[in-house]
Amino acid sequence: MTSMPQIELRKVHRWFGDTHAVNDVSFEVHAGEVFGYIGPNGAGKTTSMRILATLDEPNEGDALVDGFSVVEDPDRVRRRLGFMPDYFGTYDNVNVHEYLDFFARAYGLRGNDRVRALTFVKDFTGLDKLATKPINGLSKGMKQRLCLGRTMIHDPSVLVLDEPAAGLDPRARIELREMISRLADIGKAVLISSHILTELAEVCDRVGIIEQGQLVAVGSVDEISRKAEATSMVEVRFVGSIEQAQAWLHQRDDLHEVRVDGRKATLTHAGDEAAQAVLLREMIHAGLEVVEFRCRTKSLEDIFLEVTEGRVQ
Repeated sequence: MTSMPQIELRKVHRWFGDTHAVNDVSFEVHAGEVFGYIGPNGAGKTTSMRILATLDEPNEGDALVDGFSVVEDPDRVRRRLGFMPDYFGTYDNVNVHEYLDFFARAYGLRGNDRVRALTFVKDFTGLDKLATKPINGLSKGMKQRLCLGRTMIHDPSVLVLDEPAAGLDPRARIELREMISRLADIGKAVLISSHILTELAEVCDRVGIIEQGQLVAVGSVDEISRKAEATSMVEVRFVGSIEQAQAWLHQRDDLHEVRVDGRKATLTHAGDEAAQAVLLREMIHAGLEVVEFRCRTKSLEDIFLEVTEGRVQ
């Protein structure tokens, strides 16, 4: 990508006493891109996001939104960024429309501009039919939609979403994922953190994995997988003598964690798809009667476990 990034972290550091919460973190997110930010609790995700949202300042380094520094130009950053925290407060005795209208006015929207913004956000989030419903009567999923609507009411070019799918049921997670994809389609840069790694794998163009304040991997799922140790899970089912198959599998140096259950064997194999094809061919040539051979593609969870060590601060 050659265009200027909408989000850019440049060697950001943040200390809290002796804890180095964010340690030399750098990455970019471009317009129309969804970037997943992955890490355990305490890894530094929320601190990084709070710095982007101008709610905290780095001790060293800088973060830019649409080219403006969170340190030097926080007011310009706030006009261009929408931040959806993992918890958001609501107000008693207001309905959906009144809540969104309050934030539209807070961002200085007036007259027809405010009307257009409210109409677009309610339509986009599907809250138009619930405009007069009191907030305290909304489901968890509808409240998340409301928070997203509040976040995008001023039409920011950058959206930072901290654990937006937390606590949602499967249908609500799918609908939220679809809305995030639509935001990217209209040119927004979206930074999203989540512990639900399968959700990120489906919606994100790239991911960054952070552990103990340090970014340990950045790229697409495939790119990070290629950089990690090239192993895959293989399942094989045999007919005929399972003892012969078991002996052959155990003598191979490129096969590990071999487990046999009945006539089915599971193992890890060091190699890419071409190497897997060679392995299958060699099984056949060795006289093993293979009736099923299946390789499981690495999931985002697999990659996360490979590149992290489970360290906490």
